[in-house]
Amino acid sequence: MTDQHADLDAALERVIEAARAHLAAVKTAEGRVDDDDVWQAYVALNNASYEYDERLLDAYGEVTPWDVESIDPNEADERFGVGLGGVDGTEAADPHPAVLSVRQRRDFQVPSVGALLRVAQAARRAGMPEGDEGDPVETVGEAVLELLQAGDGSLAALDIPELDPLDGVVMVSEVDTALDVAAFPDDDGDGPFRPGPTDRLVGRLDEHPFLPEDDHEDEPAR
Repeated sequence: MTDQHADLDAALERVIEAARAHLAAVKTAEGRVDDDDVWQAYVALNNASYEYDERLLDAYGEVTPWDVESIDPNEADERFGVGLGGVDGTEAADPHPAVLSVRQRRDFQVPSVGALLRVAQAARRAGMPEGDEGDPVETVGEAVLELLQAGDGSLAALDIPELDPLDGVVMVSEVDTALDVAAFPDDDGDGPFRPGPTDRLVGRLDEHPFLPEDDHEDEPAR
């Protein structure tokens, strides 16, 4: 066997080993986005495939079906932000560490109190053991809180026909300290949202609900 053949066989073995390492990293990450080990394994597999393709071309004038280009791990990490702290496993120093705070308010009107209470009671019942309906939902505030709890706190849980959205606002701020919810009593509805003395408001987005199509039809022509 010539040295050229030996080099080609070794390049192929590196592709196989890199493919196995990449698969192992993917399995370990279990779907995590931008996992650093997956990124490093991907780069290794890409570059091993590129090297094998080049050696095959030089030796026999043949190519593989893999249309890849060599990747510089450091350059790709800087340009595309891939990986969690660089391919060498160290996190780049950030001279301006910041915490972002997103504060949102959205108001609603209740067209039918009874309908809202029924929907909230159904949500509460769904989270209880079979046959246990829990205490009755008695107020609109309690109903909205129940729906939010059933939706893991997402405001999307309030996008229901039983609530008509009114104006809302979203504010994004840069803050020095992250929120510590334990620092505020449970009945303090203002403290967690109160801006600190050094908070910087980045921007504010005003939310306006869309009018139903029937409302648009009644508008005068302009």
